[in-house]
Amino acid sequence: MADEKRTWQAVLEHVETALLDGTLVPGDRLPGERALAAELGVGRSSVREALRVLEVLGLIRTASGSGPQSGAIIVATPRGGMSALLRLQVAAKGFAMKDIVGARLVLETSVAEELARQEHPTLADADTLLSAMDAAELTPAEFLTLDAQFHLSLAEATGNAVIAATMAGLRGAIERYVLEGSERIEDWSATATRLREEHTAIIDAIRSGDPDAARSHTHRHISGYYAQITS
Repeated sequence: MADEKRTWQAVLEHVETALLDGTLVPGDRLPGERALAAELGVGRSSVREALRVLEVLGLIRTASGSGPQSGAIIVATPRGGMSALLRLQVAAKGFAMKDIVGARLVLETSVAEELARQEHPTLADADTLLSAMDAAELTPAEFLTLDAQFHLSLAEATGNAVIAATMAGLRGAIERYVLEGSERIEDWSATATRLREEHTAIIDAIRSGDPDAARSHTHRHISGYYAQITS
């Protein structure tokens, strides 16, 4: 039993190391279960256990079946554990969608404004996620998971640990309502295109040092999607 435990932990550490050193980035897909087991010289049960842990941690999203949309896609990189407690609290309370959206509007418009006031905001993670969201084969669930991570990356770019932890704690709730809402959208492709354009507008406003535009674009982006899925 101890050896088996160490084996799945070795798989976990292998993937986490690749995430931390940039070998794997959001939008990448892990090799299939069989290929990963062969590469690391472990049993498939150990790979499955490690993938379950990575999914619980919010680092990957898995999909069953075969083809380009199956398997595990990277949706985040490892972060501190403080936000895990907030995620549990959000899940336990079951906050209403309108309250989550209201909190996002207060928090994220301020984040965008703050970043636009910085001389050299750190937006590399946001850029990586924007590129990942351009992939044509993404399912709505994968796209929206990367979308939530994009918003989290902006909070982290402020350098304020409390803001970043709060956004990370809200992430699961954000993913849940945007995904449930996507099922009511008739033309998902058009919506995904619009969301990508809105993300780009936010980043452009931040880079151009325009706090008012950054705040406005962020407010319009969040409130617009909420209005679309509740109309």
